[in-house]
Amino acid sequence: MSGSAADPRIDRDFVWVVEDSAEDAEAIQRALGRTHPGLRLEFTERGAGVAERLLNAERRPGLVILDLRLPGLSGSEVLRSIRSMPELDQVTVVVFTASTAPDDVDATYAAGADSYIYKPVNFELFRTVLKGAVDYWQRRANGEDEGPAAQSPSA
Repeated sequence: MSGSAADPRIDRDFVWVVEDSAEDAEAIQRALGRTHPGLRLEFTERGAGVAERLLNAERRPGLVILDLRLPGLSGSEVLRSIRSMPELDQVTVVVFTASTAPDDVDATYAAGADSYIYKPVNFELFRTVLKGAVDYWQRRANGEDEGPAAQSPSA
């Protein structure tokens, strides 16, 4: 989420989920429905056209949760496409995938992902991990969480 001025088209309570697994999509819906009932979620199971839809959207999601393993256009290709458009700099992209391969992690960050999160198998951990990611990026978007260096020392 770079960019100097806030994009008025970004809706921080709106999340796009790019996930081809119906089971994982349902788990994401259930998990975020419990932890963040105020979020508006939109799901798509294909990566093709995601960057263009983001670019042309009247309201852009503040967060895109992106799987790497998608049919057709891969999550990595979707990410590169999003990051090739400066107008989408303020859209946070969190890769949420089953891959723990170091090459995937490195390539994903090199392509411009804001976070790389491994999908836990256990639902409680799955929910906790998603909650932490959404909380972090929402706080960061609001300027509330810039990490320990941004916190003022205690008196």
